[in-house]
Amino acid sequence: MKPFLNPKAAESSFWNQYYETLPREKLNALHLVRLKKVLRHAYDHSPFYRRKLDEAGVRPEDIRSLDDFKRKVPLTDKSEFLPFQDEHPHYGVTGALPEEYLAMHYETSGTTGSPLRVPFTLYDFERFGESWVYGFWGLGMRPQDSFYFAFQFGLFVGFWSASQGVRRLGAKLYHGGGQTTEGHIRLMQRLRPTVLVCTPTYALRLAETAQSMGVEPASIGLKYTYHAGEPGPFALPALKKKLDEAWGATSGELLGMAEVDSMAPGCPLREGVHLNETNVFSWIRDPETGQEVGDGQMGENIVTSYVNNAQPLINYRTHDLVERHYRCDCGRTWAYFRGVVLGRTDFMVTVRGTNVYQSAVEKVLGSIPGVSHHYQLVLSTVREMDEMAVKVEPEPDVPSAKYPELARLVEEGLRATLKVRLEPQIVPPGALPRYELKTRRIIDERPPERRRLLER
Repeated sequence: MKPFLNPKAAESSFWNQYYETLPREKLNALHLVRLKKVLRHAYDHSPFYRRKLDEAGVRPEDIRSLDDFKRKVPLTDKSEFLPFQDEHPHYGVTGALPEEYLAMHYETSGTTGSPLRVPFTLYDFERFGESWVYGFWGLGMRPQDSFYFAFQFGLFVGFWSASQGVRRLGAKLYHGGGQTTEGHIRLMQRLRPTVLVCTPTYALRLAETAQSMGVEPASIGLKYTYHAGEPGPFALPALKKKLDEAWGATSGELLGMAEVDSMAPGCPLREGVHLNETNVFSWIRDPETGQEVGDGQMGENIVTSYVNNAQPLINYRTHDLVERHYRCDCGRTWAYFRGVVLGRTDFMVTVRGTNVYQSAVEKVLGSIPGVSHHYQLVLSTVREMDEMAVKVEPEPDVPSAKYPELARLVEEGLRATLKVRLEPQIVPPGALPRYELKTRRIIDERPPERRRLLER
């Protein structure tokens, strides 16, 4: 068979050495050119951004430096986009291209009542997918590898873009589809993939199930596992050790946001991720003061995507708390987030790959008759997977005989809205603690190595 790559490319540790090792001053100069262009594009074509900039007294031509962009261009947030999408289907007034130019529609795994609808052109999606390839390549995957995707595809963009990345790499792609966990193991035994792609907790569940079936996970022949959707091996060293040992393979991780990009592929040194600066500009701010923080300090990651021509995201709040560095021993000059995401600014936790916001749970509970405003979210680890129980107090006048029916309504309401199963637990009135000051809604009973900062 004719080699897919020339020898020099095949031997390189970089997918695109020019961009991945571009000096910081050249990267910043390139960012400024692109920021000016995306700002002009959005101002001319998006009613949302035209109004946003006009209200701030800013015109695209006012931006002459990166500092101008950070200080003068107003921040945006997902909460601003959702009402427009409800009022003006399908994408609100935030988009910058007419819908007839759009090729694809996906949704975030957001759980704020309505997921954010994310439009893409074919060009957008090609670049979105290629972000994964930087991480694949850096870890050692090549076109000769075969990838097994152990999940059922829905409307959520995350692993769709990963499959596009596999195509961009030129490797073989197997979709596991709607198999049971046992079915995935049997299919992997037959197909013999070299790469497993899924959430990290499900990878451990697969390994555990394989052993219960009398199958040694390492016998399947994986060389790599690659993960996204929840804190992974580069964020949690203990998880990395478990994944590597369970499969006899090397685990990797990517940090992405469905509406932004698969924006930060894993570093080959496996202790953090690198921001893909061909697709995204980022700066870090103190969430309390709003001021930019320096190298090595923790703050909120604010991003602008060059990928989304259809729906630009400019100075967009990710709510991720990260520790940014500009030097990494792997040789990449792209911004490096050690430990991936260190916390959140908005009370969000991830359960089986789905982002669960406290406010979303509270909204569902508030819509169910008989449920009081006293509740608690309890995180635990069951068979290596994160689980969340929702403890709820009923109103005092609800008879105990009605508790099972109330639990059913809570479970169905949460599952319909959040797209993930949470365990409802009805407790008697007065059973949950009361607080004089700030109410503690989220209780994390997971092992210390799996915990994340739940609030600032």
